[in-house]
Amino acid sequence: MFFLYNLLVTFAGFCIKILAVFNPKMEQFVEGRKLVFETLATRISAKDKTIWFHAASLGEYEQGLPVIEKMKINYPDHKIVLTFFSPSGFEVRKNNTIADVTVYLPLDTKKDAIKFIELVHPEMVFFIKYEYWPNYLQELKKQSISTYLISGIFRKDQLFFKWYGGFYRSALDSFEHFFVQNSNSKDLLFQLGKANATVSGDTRFDRVAAILEKDNHLDFVTEFKNNQLTIVVGSSWPKDEKILVDYINSMTHQVKFIIAPHNIKKSRLKNCKSRL
Repeated sequence: MFFLYNLLVTFAGFCIKILAVFNPKMEQFVEGRKLVFETLATRISAKDKTIWFHAASLGEYEQGLPVIEKMKINYPDHKIVLTFFSPSGFEVRKNNTIADVTVYLPLDTKKDAIKFIELVHPEMVFFIKYEYWPNYLQELKKQSISTYLISGIFRKDQLFFKWYGGFYRSALDSFEHFFVQNSNSKDLLFQLGKANATVSGDTRFDRVAAILEKDNHLDFVTEFKNNQLTIVVGSSWPKDEKILVDYINSMTHQVKFIIAPHNIKKSRLKNCKSRL
C-alpha cells in the first residue's frame, strides 16, 4: 500500500508541473518549492534547536498562531520553522515575523521527507487541525521526534474510519498526543484505540480574542460604515455569494455589507458586483 501511495504522490507531482504551465496558483505551488532545501540549509545550522509547525493554509496558520506565540515565549532559544502546503497560505504569510523560517512543505515523498527533517532536525512538531502526510509522519516516528496535533477535528466519514483506511490509520501512530476541538473527535480516536487525546477546543477563538485586544481600526471601513449596521463576510466561496447576493437584493432594511472572497480575482469581484 505504501508503494502505491508513493507512486501516486510522484505521479501527482508530475501532473502539477504540467498544470503549472496553465494555472498561476499551481505555478506558485511548483516554483515556491524549488528553493525550500536551499533556504533551510542557509537559515538553519546543525547547532540550532528548532520547533516545526505545519499549516495547510491561511486558516490553519491563524489557528496555530496562539500556540506558536506561547512556544516562542516558553522556548526563546529555539527557532520556529513554519511550513505551508497551499500558496494561498504561504503567499499571504511568507513575510510573517513570528517564525524564523517560513517555507512551503515539499511533497510527501520518502526522499523529500527524510531530507526536510534532516535539515530542520526539530525537537517538536505540531500539525495544525489536519493534513496527515504518511512519509513525514513515518520519518518523525522513526526518529522518535515528539509530534502533536493541535485543534484537530475528526469526522466519521474520514478515511481513518473506513474498513480500507488501515494504511492511513497507521499514520496516526506517529502522534504523541492529539489536542482536539470537540468530544466527538476524542471519541472517534478512542474507537481507533487512541486514548492519548485531550479536548482543548478550537484555537481560532484564542486568535480572535487576541485580535480584539488590538487596534484594528481601518479608516476606509469607518467611512464606508458611516455608523450604519454592517455585515462582514470573510473568505466566501461562489456558493456562499450566490445565497448572499439573493439575500442582499431582497433586503428592505438599511444594512451594508463587506464581502471578502476566499480567492480575490477581478473577474469574480466584477461578477458579484454586477448581480447586486
